[in-house]
Parts: sequence; structure tokens; C-alpha cells
Amino acid sequence: MKSFRDKRRDNRPQHARPEQARPRDAFPAGRPQAAAERRETRPADRQEAKPAPRVLARREGSLPAERLPLILEVAPNADYALLDSGAGEKLEQYGPYRIVRPEGQAIWQRALPAKEWERVDAIFTGDTDEEGIGRWRFPKAPLGETWPMKHDGIDYLGRFTSFRHVGVFPEQASHWDHMAGLIAAAKRPVKVLNLFGYTGLASLVAARAGAEVTHVDASKKAIGWARENQEMAGLGDKPIRWIVEDAVKFAEREERRGSRYDIVLFDPPAYGRGPKGEVWQLFEDLPGLTDLCRSILTPKPLAVVLTAYSIRASFFAIHALMRDTFAGMGGTVESGELIIREKSAGRALSTSLFSRWVA
Repeated sequence: MKSFRDKRRDNRPQHARPEQARPRDAFPAGRPQAAAERRETRPADRQEAKPAPRVLARREGSLPAERLPLILEVAPNADYALLDSGAGEKLEQYGPYRIVRPEGQAIWQRALPAKEWERVDAIFTGDTDEEGIGRWRFPKAPLGETWPMKHDGIDYLGRFTSFRHVGVFPEQASHWDHMAGLIAAAKRPVKVLNLFGYTGLASLVAARAGAEVTHVDASKKAIGWARENQEMAGLGDKPIRWIVEDAVKFAEREERRGSRYDIVLFDPPAYGRGPKGEVWQLFEDLPGLTDLCRSILTPKPLAVVLTAYSIRASFFAIHALMRDTFAGMGGTVESGELIIREKSAGRALSTSLFSRWVA
């Protein structure tokens, strides 16, 4: 499941404000108070009861070897570049467009002169409640919602969204390249499961490398975008299943069915809701999902890759979780941060934590 509007933001549930106490005479005489307060619940308001948590037990066997800290870096390239950052913002080049977006970690000063920041094509303002491009300002000329982009020869659509993202997370390229290498080196059919798959770049990379891919996301809109990207990339003939489903429920069903995968990618939000109101809390639910991912691996798996954005934790926390979960399976758990290297002053902008088990 995923908070589609901003899966990278630490959206914690809002606590309901207690109702103000009603005076005793607020209800008509002879009418029970409970009946007066009763209201019909519409289907959209219903929240599915959270199932009992998965029963976890410490795994037997030796812990995997470890490699940490591992810093995976994306350098400026022809498709994407972090041009500069500072004063709470970042200046990026996405294909033909220069874009300015908020960046809370950029607490340093900008390296490029103001004129470089002024000649931009799009600025995320976030100052309205409109959907889509209504939260963007275009200083030069109005732009459409989408524009053509590339990653390592794969065509896809960049997209101005109402939650500041642009349809791709370029720091993930390090994981994509690693995954493609594993698929190519396997010299056999490989099945990849991409949970919380968003707009599908990882799925397209895996499919192009020769894998059979299952892509799962709770957002019907995100799945639609991913399908557009598949057609844009000319990979319509590749075996990709696009599934609108709560990630945890899908993985549980695959476990019951006996379906197995060689590579599992999962990129859960800090907080989110599934299509039927299922609630996801990362610190509560991540251990169970990680254990579930292990249970749906083939007898000779290749890797499990976990990425965690917007959480108040060190990568040591998810590193320990992954080592415990994959005890007895050998291999190595590699953990650290994903960073983007800045073009102007060479500073490293940290974007997320990760931990991956590799056979």
C-alpha cells in the first residue's frame, strides 16, 4: 500500500479532535442520545479492520555477511543532473528542463549565481490545493503535464505532479543498474516482484534485462502512468504484470499460492493507505513485510532490495532487520544511503536509506 500523493513524505495520521461535549438538553425529549448521534457510514468511509500482525520468530542459522556503510551515488549525466542546491531548494536538470523543488536537507548556501537559478523552466510552489500542474509555476512559458525523458536508453514520461515529484527518483538508478547486472549474470529465467512500484522505471529496467516482472502498486493512477511508460519505452512486448493492489495483501496471497520470485524490490512509504483503507505504518509493519518477502523467494534467489525514505532512523536499523530476516541464507546484507552528487560544488545530497540482501 502506498500514500500516492506523496509516498516519500512522512505523513503521519492526524489524530481526531475529541467532539465537544453536548449539553444534556441538546437532544429532543424521548429520543435516545445514541440514536441521535448515529449516522450511516458510506462505503468510502469504511476502513478495513487491520489483520493480526504476522507472527515472527528469530531465524535459525548464521547471519549473512555485512557490508556497510555503502554509499550508492548517482553522478550528473545526460539524462539527469543535480545542478546545484542550497537554502532549502535544489536545482535539477531533467532532460530539456531545469526544475526547482524544495529540499529540506540543503541547509548550505547555493554555489551557482542567482542568474543560473532564475533561468528555470518550472518551480514547484505548492501554494494551492489544485491537482496536477496547478502547484507549479512556469517562468518562461506554460508547459504541459508531461514531457519525454530517458534513463539509460529507456524512454519514459516526466510528469509535473501536485505532490512535487516528477515521476522518477533518479537516485534509484544505482539499484536499477545492480539489478540489471544480476539478471544478466544469472543466465536463466528470472522473476522480479516490484512492490510499491510507482511509475515503473525499475520494472522496465528489469524487463529489458530479460526478467519476467510483476509490478504492484495501490494507486490506479500510478499503474496507468507505468503502462504509459512501458509503451513510451517500446517495451510493450515484455512480460510485465501490472497489478493495482495493496502490496502486503498481494504478497500474502502469493505466499499462499506458492508463487516465488528471484528478486524482490520494496520501497514502502513511512505512512500510507491501501485502496480499501488499509493502514500502513512503517515501523510497525516493515518487519512483517520483510519476513514475507523472504517467504516468497525461489530456492536460489538473487536479491531483496529495501529502500526507506523519510524515516527517523539510521540505516543501521534496517540493516539489522535485514540480517535477522535473512539468517541462514548466506549471502551479504549491504546497507547505507542513496545519494546524488551535485554538479556545481560536488556536494552529496542524501535522498534515502537502503538495505539489500544479495545471494
